[in-house]
Amino acid sequence: MAEAAPRTESVGTVVVAGAANLAIAVAKLIAGLLSGSAAMLSEAVHSVADTTTEVLLYAALRRGARPADPRHPFGYGKESYVWALLAALFTFVAGAGFAVTHGVTTILVHEHSGDYLASYVVLAVSFGIESVSLARAVRQVRRESRRWRTTPRRFLRTTADTTVKAVFLEDSAALVGLLLAAVGVALSQLTGDELYDGIASILIGLLLLVVAAILAHSNVSLLVGRAVPGRLRREIEDELTDLPTVRRIDTLLTMQLGPDDVLVAAKVDFADEATGADIEAAADEAERRLIGRHPGIRYVFLDPTRSRPGSSGDARHTQDPGGSPPTT
Repeated sequence: MAEAAPRTESVGTVVVAGAANLAIAVAKLIAGLLSGSAAMLSEAVHSVADTTTEVLLYAALRRGARPADPRHPFGYGKESYVWALLAALFTFVAGAGFAVTHGVTTILVHEHSGDYLASYVVLAVSFGIESVSLARAVRQVRRESRRWRTTPRRFLRTTADTTVKAVFLEDSAALVGLLLAAVGVALSQLTGDELYDGIASILIGLLLLVVAAILAHSNVSLLVGRAVPGRLRREIEDELTDLPTVRRIDTLLTMQLGPDDVLVAAKVDFADEATGADIEAAADEAERRLIGRHPGIRYVFLDPTRSRPGSSGDARHTQDPGGSPPTT
C-alpha cells in the first residue's frame, strides 16, 4: 500500500515556518556576534531551536501519515506525537537552556555590547518574517475552528493536530521574544548597563520553557490515549441509539489514534427480538453513519451485550473525556 499523504495544509504551515526560522536564525546570529548582545544570541538560538522543531514536526506529519500494516493495524498516527514530543523537548533543552544560561552569564560578567544598529535591523526584519509565518498558522486555526464550530482559543487548547498548535505557539513566542530582545538591547544602550540585556535573555528562555511545557503536556496526553470531545461523543451516542434495533449503549469508549484517526468501541444492548442478521445489519449501518458524518472516525467496533441487572432501559454508561480535543 502506498504511503498516505500527510495533511497538506499542516505540512505547508510547517514548511513556511521552518524556512522563515532558518533565515531569521542566520541573521540573528550575525547580529548577535557583531553586537555581543546576549538577548540577540538567545534569539538566534531560539530561531535555531524553532527551525529544528519544524524539521521534527515535518517528520511527525510524514511518519504519522503512513498507512496501517500487519504489525501496526491501527496505523502510525501516534508516532506523530512522538516526534512532536521530541520537538518540544528540544525547545526546552536547547532554546530555553541556552537563553537562561547566557542571560545569567551576561548579568554576572557585564560585558559591553558592540554595535547596536545590526541588532535593531535584524529584529525589525525578523518581526516581519515571523508575522507572515504566524499569519498562515492563524488562518489555519481559524479555518479549523469554524469547521468544528468552536472558538480558536478552545481549538488550540484541545486539538489533536499538535503540529499546527506547535507552529502557532512557537511563532507567537518568537514575536514576544523579539519584543523582549528589542527592549533589552535598547535599555542596555541607553543605560550602558548590560543587566537589561541579560534579563531579556532570561525572559526569552522562560518564554520558551512555557511553550515547551505546554506542547510536551499535550503530546504526552495524546500518546497515552485521549478521548474525543464531549460534543462528538454525544453525537456518536445519538447515532448509535437511533438505530432501530438498539435499546441502549452500555459502554462507549473512544480514542484519538492520530490527528485524523479515531477509534470507537461500544457495548450495545440490542432488542431481544433482534436476530443475528439484524445485529449484523445494525453494525454495518452504525459504521456507515459514523464514518459518513465524521470522516475522522476510522474504526467502529460494536459488542452486543445484555443489559446490566437492575439497570433501566435508557441508562447509558459512557466515557467522560473532560477537556478532550476535537479531531482535526
